[in-house]
Amino acid sequence: MPNWLQNWCERHQHPASRVLHAVGIPLLAAGLILGGLQLLQGQWGLWWRPIGLITASYLLQWVGHLIEGNDMGELILIKRKLGKPYVAVAPRYLRQDKSAE
Repeated sequence: MPNWLQNWCERHQHPASRVLHAVGIPLLAAGLILGGLQLLQGQWGLWWRPIGLITASYLLQWVGHLIEGNDMGELILIKRKLGKPYVAVAPRYLRQDKSAE
């Protein structure tokens, strides 16, 4: 399994979070594609469609991270740049080192 996918799976272990991401990620892709197509076709009056899809996507994923108990990836990047603490993997899912016991 690629390292990025392994990291993603570690950060998204709760079943509800995975379902919300399974819906939210394609919505994000659809919003970006639709937005690009509308820009190319000059359909400025329909700006609300891709914005709505992207907003719904982030809302679903945000709820998934609330359930999970960790920060969203984009928020982690911002917090890291600012030197602020962040939660990449929820404490309840952190691997416990059995050899330390």
